[in-house]
Amino acid sequence: MDYSQQRASQTMGRALITGGAGFIGSHLTEALIHRGYQVTILDNLSTGRTGNIPRSINREAVRVVVETVNNEDVLASLIGECDLVFHLAAAVGVNLIVRDPIRVFEDNVLGTHALLRAASRYHKVVVMASTSEIYGKSERVPFGEDDDRLLGPTTKSRWSYSTTKAIDEFLALAYYRQTNLPVIIARLFNTIGPRQSGQYGMVVPRLVQQSLRGEPLTVYGDGLQRRCFCDVEDVTRALIGLAECPEALGQVFNVGSINEVSILELAHRILNLTNSGESVEDDNRIMFVPYERAYEPGFEDTRRRVPDIGRIGKTIGWYPQVPLDETLRRVIAYCRDTQSVSSQSVTNTSSITGAHTFQ
Repeated sequence: MDYSQQRASQTMGRALITGGAGFIGSHLTEALIHRGYQVTILDNLSTGRTGNIPRSINREAVRVVVETVNNEDVLASLIGECDLVFHLAAAVGVNLIVRDPIRVFEDNVLGTHALLRAASRYHKVVVMASTSEIYGKSERVPFGEDDDRLLGPTTKSRWSYSTTKAIDEFLALAYYRQTNLPVIIARLFNTIGPRQSGQYGMVVPRLVQQSLRGEPLTVYGDGLQRRCFCDVEDVTRALIGLAECPEALGQVFNVGSINEVSILELAHRILNLTNSGESVEDDNRIMFVPYERAYEPGFEDTRRRVPDIGRIGKTIGWYPQVPLDETLRRVIAYCRDTQSVSSQSVTNTSSITGAHTFQ
């Protein structure tokens, strides 16, 4: 049975999200449930938390299984029950990548291989999240999906994450070509929004939290490195759109905004927005931190990271819609709320062990 026949013969009402208790996964869960899906989340809660899943959604439509993606027995059982898989589980964040590279390889490569093997057995649609890190330190912008990659040496752990995600992509495309597994790859560029943690090096929540506490905003390097930030609601819309498009099978898609902003400008925007829109020009609120102090000696960064989104635009008509300042306001509101109830923000998982469900 080919993909089109499969889609016609199934309601496609059951989705599995690995890493579904994380930042992007929880927003995707919410969006899918609003579209009428039943959602199963597989998450080991190492960086995600069940508190990310909004209480406003239909709790009967979501099930949480607390287990690692490397548990192939659990994984195979869950994939067998679903119609559609979103693979978001991964070791992420520059801090984690630099400090625990072994975990990065184990979670990203071994976990993805286990998932693809199980999905191939049941021939289930897989939308796999990849990353703009794939392009490395290439200076050719905007980045097209078929462009060459430029990475630093293996002695720089900074590039291990890019390498693991490239292996994931090679594996996914190999399963597509050799076993006809219906797989789609989405390369995400700097997704931001409420529920994102600054704990693992994510710049926007870190700067927002520093500003709300009245601390200096730490900008790494000279702050002139430029990024394109995309609202998580736009990203979830792209992921679902790709999943529901047969023409997307076997392809790689950039998913991100094309509007650049320097990290220094981002810091000033956050200062202004957290001060009720009043202009904040005091550079004493900005503290520049050398990369080697923030991460490791010889750390290499990318000066510009801009996606070419023509392919996804032509395929499903997707373009980002949420302006950066609107997203920043929502992040600020979320961080204000979580700071005010910080004593209640830690999820109690002491009774959550093994593979089980949480309603």
